[in-house]
Amino acid sequence: MSDAFVFGENAGAPENDAGSDISAASRFPEIPKLLEEKESAVFNDPAYYKNIFAEGGDSAKRLHAVFQKYVAAKEPADKTLYRQQMTSAFWDYFSVIMKGSLGGLSSAKKYFLRFAMLYPGALSPESRSFFAKIIDNSGLEQPVYYIDEWFERIGRGDVKASSTDEAGAGAKGNENVHFKSLLEKSSGKLEGTKGLLRVKSTERDELEKQFTVKSAHIIQHEKSSVFNEIKNPYTEGQRASINEIQELLKNMSRVDREITRLLDEYSQSGEDVRILNEKVQSTQAAESASVDLAALDTEFNSIRQMAKMTIGRQGNSFPVLTADYFHSMADNVGFRENIIKKLAWVEEADCEAFIRLYKNNPNRIVPYVILIPSYGDFGICWEPFDKHNKATSRGRIAIPMYPKNLTIAVLTAMGDFRWQVAKEIASMYWMDEGLTGNYFQWFQTQKLKGDVKLYFIQDYILWMTKEREGVQKLDKNVRGIFWRYMPFSQPLKDKLKDRNLVYQELYQRDKNRAKSDGY
Repeated sequence: MSDAFVFGENAGAPENDAGSDISAASRFPEIPKLLEEKESAVFNDPAYYKNIFAEGGDSAKRLHAVFQKYVAAKEPADKTLYRQQMTSAFWDYFSVIMKGSLGGLSSAKKYFLRFAMLYPGALSPESRSFFAKIIDNSGLEQPVYYIDEWFERIGRGDVKASSTDEAGAGAKGNENVHFKSLLEKSSGKLEGTKGLLRVKSTERDELEKQFTVKSAHIIQHEKSSVFNEIKNPYTEGQRASINEIQELLKNMSRVDREITRLLDEYSQSGEDVRILNEKVQSTQAAESASVDLAALDTEFNSIRQMAKMTIGRQGNSFPVLTADYFHSMADNVGFRENIIKKLAWVEEADCEAFIRLYKNNPNRIVPYVILIPSYGDFGICWEPFDKHNKATSRGRIAIPMYPKNLTIAVLTAMGDFRWQVAKEIASMYWMDEGLTGNYFQWFQTQKLKGDVKLYFIQDYILWMTKEREGVQKLDKNVRGIFWRYMPFSQPLKDKLKDRNLVYQELYQRDKNRAKSDGY
């Protein structure tokens, strides 16, 4: 790489340098391919570097100047100094480009946001070739977003800005965002009611089937041996069936009333969705030319905080993708297809990972997943769900794209997510009941110090990497808590019970609880 870059009207690029009971249809889709066959030409464009800084103003000039000094530095002390300056300059310019993210970004600026790729020549040819094959838009329709896509959704008002502790944060004054939030809540209620209708319809079918069988039973009579012209009275079994039929009729009437009520609710929810859709369409048309800059500013601050959290105190906070720090193979980079595969792998074992109950009916709600272009090693849960809509809203997790181990990064995010969802659902009883309550009580009996959630996340990683394979790494009590409150899928349980007596005992406890009222 040359010691100095030209930056100005006639600038060129720097010289290249080689340095639960959920249907299969509702689960993650199969990934048809991980990479494109043909490389994109964008990273070989000699104007890539220049295009990033086009119309960037003083922030662009500052980042260019610091990057130039960083590349030219020979002494370790100078390298360290400019490395620190790069972080501030990078995020300043990142915020400038972010505000233009509502479509219309050049490819260079888009990939600067998405991958933190300031200069493709800073990567090895092999790494550059890999990035040139990443699928730009797979059409998988999963809530997994690159940063540029996420900012565009925030700017358009499709998604509310991530919650912060500051009052009035986000797009509070955006009418379109308000209506979309109400629409999301109403749509969730509509889907939840639809699920309940299916459950109640199935329950009624089963009651009617039992009624038919028992009715057929009670009308069967043998001829009397005493008086051949009449039939025998009801047997003891038939009299029992009559009593059971009376109870069945009561239950059939009860379920039918519930179906009637749910149909009314479904009709009303459908009307609410229709009206809100019209309001969204009308406000969106009125606001289509505008970008919600306040929401983008709020989200930028949240994203920068997310990046810090994925890196941790001892991690590598250098913000630019370079060969100095990027050494990952293709299957260990957090691009969209890899993340979806990892989440599917998680759900294969932790079958209730994305399940939330709505009126005791399980709904699968996958959180928004934001892909952070950082060298962090830890995924995080930013929020488990919208505090105003616990029943049907999506939570938000952030996963670093360039970790040492992508599986661990995804599992730390999911462990954090699992803990926060369970804690928020339990509310004031989180130290006493359910997953968090039982784990917290174990934590206290062990006289452990520190953040209980961090211990839980580490145990969740063992649960998902070791225990799912039948390798016992957890404390016996923790294993029992997880087996009951964060259960493996039934096929995996069936497999594990044949591996070891420890799992056989847990499996038997399931059967015993199923026979009791308290399961």
